Amino acid sequence: MEVGYSQAQAQRVLKQRNMLVLACASLGVISLFALVGAASKDREVVLQPVLTNPLTISSQGVSRQYLELVTRDASVLMFNRTPQNLEYWIESVLKITHPSAYGKLKGELLKIANDQRGSSVAQYFTIEAMKVDPAGLTSEVTGVLHTLVGRQEVSAIKRTFRFDWTYSGVELRLVGFGAVVPPGEVTKSAAPTPTESTDAVQ
Repeated sequence: MEVGYSQAQAQRVLKQRNMLVLACASLGVISLFALVGAASKDREVVLQPVLTNPLTISSQGVSRQYLELVTRDASVLMFNRTPQNLEYWIESVLKITHPSAYGKLKGELLKIANDQRGSSVAQYFTIEAMKVDPAGLTSEVTGVLHTLVGRQEVSAIKRTFRFDWTYSGVELRLVGFGAVVPPGEVTKSAAPTPTESTDAVQ
């Protein structure tokens, strides 16, 4: 009687052990698949290196914050140049340009680069104010355009520049930019000298 009871107990313990081993093996397989899936899954991370809030873009339209940030960076890129960075300057501006404006804009940039190449003239732009219109896909930035010859600043002119954009999908591209000319001021030529800003490239 006791032998039969002991055998039954042993069988019960053995069955429980086998079920535990099977459960552990199943959990191990599930964990392995989860790790593989996590490693191969595409992830999207919203970067905010200098922002107080996360920045996202949507196919429904351009947010005011996104348009402000792009305009700020485009302004710094567009109006900060030296004879040493002209090739990088042209390539960088064309990277944000829409294909419909690529040819004309490239021609204007090459004119400026050819005039400035080999000289000691440099420019930089300090932003003072900005207006953006997400619905109209336009933005205006006002600031001081500084011109230097060597290390000597020869002019500091307050100017306003307008950017025209196009937005398709989630891609914002430049289609035109130029100086906003106050009433009564004579418009500059389309091919400015190195000490002038780019104008009316549209």
